[in-house]
Amino acid sequence: MNDLRDKVVVVTGAARGQGAGEVAALLDAGACVVACDRAWPADHLTGVGVHAEKHLLRRELDVADPAAWSALAVELAGQFGTIHGLVNNAGIALRSRLGEVEIEAWNRVFAVNATGPMLGIQTLSTLMPPGSSIVNVGSLAAVTAHAAIAYTSSKWALRGLSRVASMQLGERGIRVNLVNPGFIETPMTAAAPEIFRQANLKNSAMPRAGTVGDIVPVVLFLLSAQSAFIT
Repeated sequence: MNDLRDKVVVVTGAARGQGAGEVAALLDAGACVVACDRAWPADHLTGVGVHAEKHLLRRELDVADPAAWSALAVELAGQFGTIHGLVNNAGIALRSRLGEVEIEAWNRVFAVNATGPMLGIQTLSTLMPPGSSIVNVGSLAAVTAHAAIAYTSSKWALRGLSRVASMQLGERGIRVNLVNPGFIETPMTAAAPEIFRQANLKNSAMPRAGTVGDIVPVVLFLLSAQSAFIT
């Protein structure tokens, strides 16, 4: 059982899709969740219940903004003293090919998908005691080649970041893991052309698209004490 009672976990990209699923599951596991996103829908997790709502803090956060991360760290240090988990879930997709991608779009994808997790790890790891866990949400694109050049390259960068962070933070007893889902049915992927969806499924070992429910248990396991020797 993934018992996360008395643990404080920060989740980025928490307003929808995988992030919202992770927040709901963490609340069910007893964690206090700091859910971060750039904007919040009015109906976000409306059915979590009074008890869970007391353990849920929603914060607006642009993961590409160093000052926003610093402000969040100061707030959490004052309120909790320590945090025990970080899920770098925020990400954006850009499907431009190599010959089409514009530098502004390339930079924005990297800012959210790679720089954002780096800033989160750099800032919040200072509040983490031994036994804490960081989970980066990557993609099948991080281990293969996809036509979407900016997205794919940013996820490869996140893979490298995860390796380095696990090596350096391991000395402090902090685990860092990278989850690389295949094609997952979320609001972000709903807008993808069918040809893109089929191409992704061909690269997957499973004969179907994944769901948020397929990924969330993996993230919770990596945040829990059950994965104490996995990094």
